[in-house]
Amino acid sequence: MKAAEQTVVAHSADDEVAFRRELLSTLPHLRAFARALCGRPDFADDLVQETAIRAWSARARFAPGTNLRAWTFAILRNHYLDQWRRERRQVDYDPDAAERLLVMEADQEGPLHLSDMEAALLKLSPERREAILLIGAAGFSYEDAAQISGCATGTMKSRVARARAELARMLDPQDEAPARDGPGQ
Repeated sequence: MKAAEQTVVAHSADDEVAFRRELLSTLPHLRAFARALCGRPDFADDLVQETAIRAWSARARFAPGTNLRAWTFAILRNHYLDQWRRERRQVDYDPDAAERLLVMEADQEGPLHLSDMEAALLKLSPERREAILLIGAAGFSYEDAAQISGCATGTMKSRVARARAELARMLDPQDEAPARDGPGQ
């Protein structure tokens, strides 16, 4: 512990101010990523808080001049996966979420709603959901997203492509009930 304390003391006050400023500027992005990743606002806020604490505690290990946003996204992702692994055998029943899934909108021909997209995202596997959120929502490059996820760039591209195809299939009402004009069609 003394080595970590010495490293922290070695940083100048300007470095700490700059780190704090940059960390605070990433919080809205972390919050959006966490909420989309886990689908539960309360848990997402806990993830962001824990990420900020871990990033601040490990600030001595952060290399100035590198991508703090990607570094904090990786911290959040790793913490989420740790929590998910611990809790994957437990099932939380949310009656409000169940009601939203069971209720069908009267205007089925209308435009897709954000809640439909959210429900579809939550049906994706965690790896695909994470990939599509990092690339599509957070705006990371494939290389940065692959680094955050700890996989190859090609794997990230594959996950995104499969996630997009799966979302399109889930959200396209024409795929569910194809129209037939007559027998043999």
